[in-house]
Formats: sequence, structure tokens, C-alpha cells
Amino acid sequence: MPRYLRVFAPAILIASTLAFLLIGLAIGDVAAPRALADPGAVVRYGMPIARTLVNISMAVLIGSVTMAVWALATERPEYRVAMDLAAAAAAVLTVAVAATLVFTYVNVSGLAFSGDATFGAGLAQFITEIELGQLWIFELLLAAATTVMAFAIRGRKLTLLVLAAALLTTLPIAQQGHAAGASGHSQAVNSLLVHLVGAAVWLGGLVTLAFVARTVDRSRLAAITARYSTLALFAFIAVAASGVVSAWLRIGSWDALVNTGYGQLVLWKTGSLVALGIFGAWQRTRLIPRIGAAAKGSRVFVWFVLAELAVMGVASGMAGALGRTATPVALEPAREGGEGISPAEWLTGDPLPPEAVPSAFLTEWKFDLAWALVCFFGVAIYIAGVIRLARRGDKWPIGRTIAWFTGFLLLFYTTNGALNAYERYVFSIHMLGHMALAMLIPLVLVLGAPVTLALRATHKRDDGSWGGREWIMWAVHSPYSKFITHPVVAAVIFVGSLWVFYFTPMSQWAMEEHLGHQWMIIHFLISGYLFALSMVGIDPVPYRFPYALRIVTLFATMASHAFFGVTIMTEKGLMLADWFGAMGRTWGLPPLEDQGMGGGIAWGIGELPTLALALVVAVQWARSDDKEQKRKDRYADRSGEAELNEYNEMLAKQAARDEKITR
Repeated sequence: MPRYLRVFAPAILIASTLAFLLIGLAIGDVAAPRALADPGAVVRYGMPIARTLVNISMAVLIGSVTMAVWALATERPEYRVAMDLAAAAAAVLTVAVAATLVFTYVNVSGLAFSGDATFGAGLAQFITEIELGQLWIFELLLAAATTVMAFAIRGRKLTLLVLAAALLTTLPIAQQGHAAGASGHSQAVNSLLVHLVGAAVWLGGLVTLAFVARTVDRSRLAAITARYSTLALFAFIAVAASGVVSAWLRIGSWDALVNTGYGQLVLWKTGSLVALGIFGAWQRTRLIPRIGAAAKGSRVFVWFVLAELAVMGVASGMAGALGRTATPVALEPAREGGEGISPAEWLTGDPLPPEAVPSAFLTEWKFDLAWALVCFFGVAIYIAGVIRLARRGDKWPIGRTIAWFTGFLLLFYTTNGALNAYERYVFSIHMLGHMALAMLIPLVLVLGAPVTLALRATHKRDDGSWGGREWIMWAVHSPYSKFITHPVVAAVIFVGSLWVFYFTPMSQWAMEEHLGHQWMIIHFLISGYLFALSMVGIDPVPYRFPYALRIVTLFATMASHAFFGVTIMTEKGLMLADWFGAMGRTWGLPPLEDQGMGGGIAWGIGELPTLALALVVAVQWARSDDKEQKRKDRYADRSGEAELNEYNEMLAKQAARDEKITR
């Protein structure tokens, strides 16, 4: 592979990015001097350039570590090259974030950059008291910590820590993309987060491919490119879907799409996305087979990478300009909207939904792209596994497929339907969604046996890298997995989470903060899944209770749930009074009565999945006894009932001995 690829690849990416960033700034009309409080040309151009450098370096960091974890062998030079690239990208990210922080402060404060005490004091106030400054200083700390980890850590499993830290750097950036308290804040943040991660894996993975190409032969390059192509396909779907949602939330109408600078930049970015999609299709169908087939396949690979990076530079430049261009739909927090807003809108940023009549549970929706994509990918990957088994002649029980599909259908409704639309306003509906997340959805997902399917459908790698099968095997047999899947630990987490969440400030955090709400969903899904897995799971775990003890455990958890529900029902005061009690609802039950209904849901409806668990355990117990009896019958047939004859002979000898004694 030509040596110049390592030089030309980043050079073309940076050159095309800067060129189209300047073009985008002109289209968006944001580089011209301001009439009032103009920060100067250095800030007007330096801020978007620094911010774009943040995006590119973050992408290279995430993409290179993802490739190291998924596609590369730790014992080969390719892994070292990828991790060195990650360390360099993290260092550049840290510097770019620091520059962006200073540029942002100068831009919003109107003060010229200087080294005096006034400037320093203002900057300190900006990063400690203003949300925008707090997000940037948090990003700086994350980038610095990731840089240290990327330089210090080498090793397959520890690389997961670097990947986790790299992914965390996207959170402060995503939260800046939409004003907190503005309408659609949670949907916009999740969409931007999906967009950032998808674009990072896509762009950063391609840059990593260009750097490691020199260290491998053609057949190895074809294998790595195929693995990258799979990642790029998922990234393309995520970027395309999140781009549409994010753009529409900020544009609002077809007229604004055509007649505003922001809309025109979106069209440019859409065109580059379509071109990249064509590149991806050509890569999967034509490029990968040609790389290892002939020497000219290497030259085709080089030109393909350079061309795709040039188009990615166009998209990156336009993205940088979009970040500085005024949106047609103003992203102002609802609390700054004056006296006309309702209490619910002041608290949540969204208007109070219509009355929660029975029909509203079918007609009211509040879509969340991130969770919609989780459901889509979860079902798609599962179906792909079933199809792979079918193609090689293996059967997979249809009941497990139905259970998995049902679980994700319920998850989609809970995170995108009426439960999501009302849960921040009505405590009882919030509790209904909570019970679905913690008890119903995990039960049906566990019955889908996803780990068993994955282990049967995925191929074992023999080149020193780890794919899905290897990572799953490690996760199942790790000491941490053995600990959290133990029935006692799973039951304590499952039951204790309810009490800790609702009777500590964590519930307030989950209501007020977007990150807290997402944590709530993930935590209760996982805690419910672990408990259901330890009770009725088909997938392998290190230890399960005997069936009788499982029944006892289930009834103990039922009692705890009942006590929890009764406790909420009999509460004299309103929980989260400054939230649910301040919504200004004129329909439905009063907040305190609604809270009692929520306790009843936790007690009554919440017990139904536990009863279903007990029923499944009973059925499995009966089937286990039947299997044991059939096994014994087969053994008796094979041995001519030797065991029974030995037993009867022993009884006869004992009877004869007893008869002698009595004489």
C-alpha cells in the first residue's frame, strides 16, 4: 500500500473540510462583521474552525478506538497504529476544545482577548455559572482524561475503557445542540447524539483504515475493510435518520428549507450524504472483492478512500457552518418566552398534552429517534441471525422470535408512544411506563434468548481480533457478569432500585434532566432483564437457583413490590410536589389522588409480570421433570432396566436379612 496514503488522507479531509466550511459560512451569512458587538474576524472565523476541528478529532478518536475493539488484532501492528492515532486525535481534541472554549467566551461576552485579571475572572465565571461554559469545561476535562487513557492503555479489554471515555465526549456537544427547556429538547439531544456517534464511527473508521493499510497485506486489508463496511452501514442509517429529524426540528417548513441559508446548507449536506451512501454501496459490492484479488485492487482502494474522505470533508465543513448559522425555528428556552407559557411548558419545555382519555393512548405520540433506532437495530440484527441459521439448515424456535419482536414493539411504544408523551406530566402514567420498562419488556426479551442466538449465528474469528461471538463469550464469563447475574444480586438490584429511585433525589434528577431520564430507562431495563434472566432465562448464566427456590424468590419480590405500592398509596404528602404538583393540569385526577393511583399500578399491575414469571418457572420446572424422567426411561431401555433390577434385588436381599433376624 502506498506510503503517501497516510499523508494524503488527512490532508484531503482537512482541505475539503476547511474549503466547504468557508463556503458554508458564506451561504449562512455568519462570517460578515456584526453591526453590534462584533468580536472581530479572528473570532468569527476562528470559532467555527476550532469547532469543526473538535468534530473531526472526536470522530477520529471514536472511529479508531472502535476499529481497534471490533476489527483489529491486538497482537499485530495494526492495533498499535490505531491506538496511536486515537491518542493523537484525543490530544488534538483537547487543544481544539480549549480554543473553542476561549472563542466562545469572547463571542458571548463581547470582551477582547487579553491576559488581564478582568478577562480571567469573566472566563472563570463563564465556566462555573453559565450552562454553555459548564458544558465546554466538562468537554475539556473529558478530552484531557481520554488523552491520558489513550496514551497509557494498551490491551484488548482495557481498550473498552478508552472507547467508553471517547463516547462520553459526545455528551456535552449533543447537549449544546438544542437549548435546554426549548420545545423538543430531549428528542433533539438524542437525535444529535446519534448523529455524532454515527458520523464519528463512519469518518474515524475510514481514517483509521487509511492509516493501518500500510501495515497489512491485501487479503488482511480486505477482511478489515469488510468489518469497517458493516460498521459504516449501521452508521449511515443512524446518520441519515438523525439528520432528517435534527434538520426538521430546526427548519420547520419546506419554504425555510429552500429560502434560508440554514436550509441550503442542509441541502448541501444531504447531497454529500447521498454520495457517501453510493460510496458505501460500491464498497460493499465491488471494492472489497477486488482488494485481495489483484495488485490493482490496492490502487482502487487508495483512490476510493481519498475520494470518500473528500466527500466527508464536504459534509464536515457544512456541518461546521450549520453550527454557526441561525436556525429558522428559534431554539429559545420556554422559560424565556414571557408570561404566555403554561406551568407545564415552563417546567418541561413542551406544552401540556391533551387530556389522557383512553383513545389518547393510541393517538398521542412523542417520538424519540435514539430509542426508535435501538428497537430497529435490535429487531434487524436478531432477524439477520435467524436468517443465517436458516440458510445453513438450522432451526430457531418461532416462539423466541415472536417474544423478541414483542419485547421491542413494547419498548418502542413505551419510549415513543403515549407513555412517553404523558409520563413527565402524570405520575400514574409515569409509573405505568416504569413497570413496563422494569418488568414486562425484560421478561419477553429474555424469552427471546438473544445470547444463544448470537453464539449460534456468529462465526468464530481466528485472526486474533474479537467480533461479536468473542465479546459475548467474554462478557458472559467475566467475574462482573457472574456477580450481577447471581439470583440474589439480581433480585436485590431489581427490588432495591424502586426504593432508591423514588425515595431519593434521583427521581427529581430523572424528571428535570435529560441525562437522568435516559439513565432511568436504561437502568430499569437492565435491572429487569437481569432478574428475569436469573429466573427464567434460556441464555447461559454461571448459576441459577433450583426451581423451588426461584418460586420462593419470586414471591418475595412480589411482597416487596406490594409493600412499595402500598407505601406510595398511603403517602400523606405529594412526591415531587414541585414537579407533578406544579404542572397546572386542569384534567385528570388531582396530583395526590393520581399518586395513589400510581401506587396502585405498582402494586396491582406491576405484579402481573411477576405472576407470569412464576408461571413460566412452573412450566420450566414441569418440563425439566419430564425431561429427567424421559432420560431415565431411555437409560432403562438401553440397559435392560438394570438399575431397576439392581434396586429390586437390593430390596429382596434386605427382606431376606430381616426375615432371618426375626427368626
